[in-house]
Amino acid sequence: MSPTSHLSVSEVARLAPGRGRILVVDDEEVIAATLQEFLGGEGFEVAVATDAHSALSRCEAFEPDLVLCDVQLPGADGIDLLDRFLRVRPDTLVMMITAYATVENAVAAFQRGAHDYLMKPVLFDELLTKIDRLMAYRRLLLENQALRRQLHARDDVPMLVGEGPAMQRIKALLRKVGPTRSNVLITGESGTGKELVARALHALGAEPDSAFLAVNVAAIPHDLLENQLFGHVRGAYTGADRDRAGLFVAAGAGTVFLDEIGELPFQTQAKLLRVIENKEVLPVGAVRPSPIRARVVAANNNDLCSEVADARFSADLYYRLNVVTIHMSPLRDRREDIPDLVQTLLTRQAKRLGKRVDGVDNATMRGLMAAAWKGNVRELDNALERAVILAEGPILSPADFPPGLMPDTGLASEESSDNLRAALRDYERRHIVRVLAECGDDKREAARRLGLGLSSLYRKLEELTLR
Repeated sequence: MSPTSHLSVSEVARLAPGRGRILVVDDEEVIAATLQEFLGGEGFEVAVATDAHSALSRCEAFEPDLVLCDVQLPGADGIDLLDRFLRVRPDTLVMMITAYATVENAVAAFQRGAHDYLMKPVLFDELLTKIDRLMAYRRLLLENQALRRQLHARDDVPMLVGEGPAMQRIKALLRKVGPTRSNVLITGESGTGKELVARALHALGAEPDSAFLAVNVAAIPHDLLENQLFGHVRGAYTGADRDRAGLFVAAGAGTVFLDEIGELPFQTQAKLLRVIENKEVLPVGAVRPSPIRARVVAANNNDLCSEVADARFSADLYYRLNVVTIHMSPLRDRREDIPDLVQTLLTRQAKRLGKRVDGVDNATMRGLMAAAWKGNVRELDNALERAVILAEGPILSPADFPPGLMPDTGLASEESSDNLRAALRDYERRHIVRVLAECGDDKREAARRLGLGLSSLYRKLEELTLR
């Protein structure tokens, strides 16, 4: 990952238009030296390479903002070299220079990612005008990237990472439900981020600065749980030397988050139902109830419907909690979110551990996207923490992760190993094939599981040559 992708707005501001780092790649040493002298005199920091091999190594080490590359190089085609530049430094701009300009060459260069094209002999005024324009464009691009990151940090659905179809549906639902006072039930496997969804609901509420109080129902003994939820008055039992407000009163107009609600004892379920229905709570030992304003958000990793059917959970309480249901899909069903999750979690872990880790290589990303993740996002976070601790450099490789975590992705070709788009396409193909097989080739059911419309699935099948 390019270091420029982490620039803040203030850091980008120092890149004044027309100034920056330029790598000149030309096998004619006189031309290269002349360009270096001229551009250096104009305030640029300039490096020179005279062949393809040194050009790539200089590009990686020098981290240029712009590459001026001759189309004709000994033992290499400058257009092909363009592809390799953009793999090494995706944020770098490239201007091709040639003495043999043709329409076909120009079109090929732009199609492969070049940002401009210049004829030899080079006219310094024309060159400087083009460079100024490209540097201004780069500065604007970096500013936009930095602003997008700041806006994402203040997203109207905070804390939830991922832009895949499943996460987009959840965010759309949160925008509708968040401002209301309705109770919400969040379901999903352990480690999928149910508490983050609850916190996002709270942040989207009418009073986001109010209290968010969470309790894991399964982690607290029965006798202590009621005391924590409902509170007590002085003298209610031995040792109760003062009044204590329970979570429902202490939350005020905020949110009480009840995790693992399915573990709530049946006796306490009846008391919680009365609290929700009457909007008041009776502390232990009290004779008068206290009004409450808190919103209730509950979560469970098992299907509460089956618990109700087996008479292990109150049907009345279930319907009171289940005004709106938000289901968090397991990570294996929304692998398209893994790259964003990896970068977000990696940045957090690196900061917490005080290490510089900028990202992962392509092989690692392919492996992370193919891993089973039975523990979902929590397991991914733990794996990244371990990798950051063991990392020897700024880019993580498969060797930094536990053995056996990443399956063999089967991407042996050179194109797949270097091209992230090809790797993602290969994964997408295999994932759709697996889901179709599990659904008995029922495309409507497969589309539902994949989070796609039926017509979108058919388009995918055609694009991936699976029809």
